[in-house]
This record gives sequence, C-alpha cells and structure tokens, in this order.
Amino acid sequence: MRPLLGIVVAVALVGCAAPTPTEPVATDQVDMPPSYKFVPADITVADGTTVTWTNSDNFTHSVRLVDDGGEVMVVAPGESVSYTFTGAGLHHYDCSFHANNMKGTVTVTEAS
Repeated sequence: MRPLLGIVVAVALVGCAAPTPTEPVATDQVDMPPSYKFVPADITVADGTTVTWTNSDNFTHSVRLVDDGGEVMVVAPGESVSYTFTGAGLHHYDCSFHANNMKGTVTVTEAS
C-alpha cells in the first residue's frame, strides 16, 4: 500500500507544479476555446497593432485590459472584440468573469 501512496503523491505534486513560462507568440489574434483560457495567452505585436480576441467557447467571457484603464470588453459566444495597442511595453489582460484561470499579456514593441 505504501508504494501506491508514494505514486499518488508524486503524481499530485507534478499536477500542482507551476506552468512553464512560454515565449510570446507574434500574432494579433487570440482565441477563447472551450477551456477557460486564452490561446495564445501571451502575444507580441508592433506598436499600433489592433489585437482581436474571439470567443469560441459556449460561455460569455471578457477581455479586461488591466494595464490600460481596466476597460472591460464583454465577448458573447461567437463574437469578437478588438483593441489597438499604442506605446511599447507589457500589457496584462484577463477575463473579469474567470480571472483565476484566464490571463494573458501583450508585449508591444516599437514599430519598425
């Protein structure tokens, strides 16, 4: 019984490990698939780019621009919202309805 308990504990600890950070993806499109997450969550765009979030889930979500005045854009299933980012820097966003699970960033770089 003890070896089984050790395996269960090891599996549980692996499941609790912090997610590995990923490099931002160069795109201006973010999807909200049926899974309570943004895909990709972390993106990079040039200054002046309009980013579009599309809700492909069956539930209403939002895009709350945490670093840009806290604007909340509600996105019903099948709908999209867009925002144009100006000024280089890191911008955080989340879903105000599901902020514990749905978070992301937009890294804005100088336009070339």
